[in-house]
Amino acid sequence: MRRMGTFKIQSLRALTIMIWMIVSLLVCPESVMAATPLPLSDPDHLRYKPLLFEPPKVERVVLENGMCLYILPDKELPLVEIKVLVRTGGTYDPAGQEGLAELTGTTMRTGGISGMSGDAVDEALESMAANFHVSVNRDYSVFDFSVLKKDLDRGFDLFSKTLTQPVFEESKLTQAKDLKIEELRRISDDPQKLAFREFGRIMHEGSPRGRIVTGDSVRRIQRDDLLSCHRRFYHPKNIMLSITGDIETVETRKLIERHFGAWTSTEEKPAPPALPRPNEGNIFFLAKDVPQSIVIFGWLAPEKKSAQFYPFEVLDFIVGSGGFRSRIFQEIRTNLGLAYSTGSFYNAKSDYGLFGAFALTKSESTVQVATRIRNILKGISEKPVPLEELERARKAILNSFIFSFTSAEQIALQKLMIEYEGLPDDFLVTYRSKIGNVKAEDIRNVALRHLAPGREIILIVGSENVYRDISATFGKVIRIEAAF
Repeated sequence: MRRMGTFKIQSLRALTIMIWMIVSLLVCPESVMAATPLPLSDPDHLRYKPLLFEPPKVERVVLENGMCLYILPDKELPLVEIKVLVRTGGTYDPAGQEGLAELTGTTMRTGGISGMSGDAVDEALESMAANFHVSVNRDYSVFDFSVLKKDLDRGFDLFSKTLTQPVFEESKLTQAKDLKIEELRRISDDPQKLAFREFGRIMHEGSPRGRIVTGDSVRRIQRDDLLSCHRRFYHPKNIMLSITGDIETVETRKLIERHFGAWTSTEEKPAPPALPRPNEGNIFFLAKDVPQSIVIFGWLAPEKKSAQFYPFEVLDFIVGSGGFRSRIFQEIRTNLGLAYSTGSFYNAKSDYGLFGAFALTKSESTVQVATRIRNILKGISEKPVPLEELERARKAILNSFIFSFTSAEQIALQKLMIEYEGLPDDFLVTYRSKIGNVKAEDIRNVALRHLAPGREIILIVGSENVYRDISATFGKVIRIEAAF
């Protein structure tokens, strides 16, 4: 209601301004036309009060069975948001059964619960206008559920039974497998998706994280495998939950105790997988008969627990993730016009990090683009970042950080992720000061340590002509084949 009221006020203001302008033009058009327009200010020179970050306190509760909860009331809407984080994902799939964690999560959602078919569960959720989504990643799975406050008891009953009493109907498993196989088949038609899939496999060499799902691995998976996966990973000690929205803390704890309190753990937390050990300094090529190439550079980078995480965040922003003003974008796209899309990314986890730079370009410019990216990354370790560029990056990172916590749901999930990753309790509170203290020399030091020339791994997807050009310019190139 408040948002609707704000919208009406803004509309009324806009209408008033428009009427005033029309009247002014009719009454005194000369003075209006002769008015000198105000000069536009450079946004980098705008001055405003410092943005403060004071997240509300999230209550942490641990049940007797070991299940960890985060509770944060928010009365703005009559809605309750629930997220469950499970320490399972593609990383934990048995060799030869890649895709098991994903099929388990998918079929838990669609395959029914004890005493109720999957279709009946869908109908019940639809009648409550509840949303229920499951996503399975490499390292963890997320169950995301939202329901109106008036339907919380009924909705939470279905949600909790999905986690504790899934049935895995054969028909829903068959459907999920067919959809996954079709998805894999379509990857071949999307060169960019194919390139990043193979890049992930190469960069995670030596770790279960590098195994990829294929049609054969999906076909091997049977219902008994899903039941086994559920027993191993879906138990209180391996699950964390956040609940936010129109709730009261005491009542919420009773609700969760009622549905999860008797649930016992049959397994311990799974051991963390081995860290990736890719072959540094190699160039890989995947042939694809397309008129453009995808070029991806990769390096192992600092983990999130490391003090080097903060200067590397700033480095990534300056190099390529900072948009139009980033060095890669400015050089390759703006100045040279050689890329359809280009930039960088930094994915830091609790035990390792991954940094990459990429470009999508014409086949004829592949060598030039690869050379430019290599030189840009080399330059970040050779010369200190100018103070103006450094300040702009720090300010942008700090401002975007604040605006990523605009809801109780986001705040509770971040607290949950901090514990999941084993980060310090004050990680969110100290993040801004540590980013603000990053100096040019810090960036140069992490670049020298992690982005040394010759250590990069390069993957190029393109035509046979591109392969010849790359081989002639860079020497040894390793050809690879994609598996589907």
